[in-house]
Amino acid sequence: MWCPRCKSPRIQRGYNDALIFLRLAGWQELLCNNCGLEFKGLDPFGKLERVPSKRREPRGNRRRAPRYKARLPVTISMVEGDHLTRKVSSTRSARGHCEAISQVGMRLSFVGTRFSEAELSRPGCLLSVTVQLPNGPINALVSTVNCEVPGRKDGKAKWTLILGVTFYQMSDRDTARLGAYLIKRAAEQPYPALE
Repeated sequence: MWCPRCKSPRIQRGYNDALIFLRLAGWQELLCNNCGLEFKGLDPFGKLERVPSKRREPRGNRRRAPRYKARLPVTISMVEGDHLTRKVSSTRSARGHCEAISQVGMRLSFVGTRFSEAELSRPGCLLSVTVQLPNGPINALVSTVNCEVPGRKDGKAKWTLILGVTFYQMSDRDTARLGAYLIKRAAEQPYPALE
């Protein structure tokens, strides 16, 4: 049994009793320990207790939006200057791929010879990204969340960088285009990527 709002399995019996004929049929007043939603649900064997659930939240339930695997070409350039006053400049661009995409962010991989790892590994580093979606390109200003260099062994590193980024600024047109793409992906792949 899961919460209808947040899909958490941490459910307990609610503090308000349902009507007697509903309880005889197995319907109970339920309470989600994750988001606090009160709802009615079927518990015919009375397994749920009126104490907070001791179950742990699964690791895959932390995302704010579903993430879908993708292999989309991107162009990435670092933003320098003050973006609030719009006095910014971009560095030379690098080409890469978007490996996963969601409504709130992306996972990018590219050859990092144009940017230093120290600059990109700083959380909050701003990048200008153009993603080539099948329904047209989107331009976004993104902020880095994490940076990893896969294959680093014995102090030697490959030049491939993988960045986790969150969307910082995007136009309404591009937000709508991304939303349409994600709706189409959700219809094709009902279960999002859990990695």
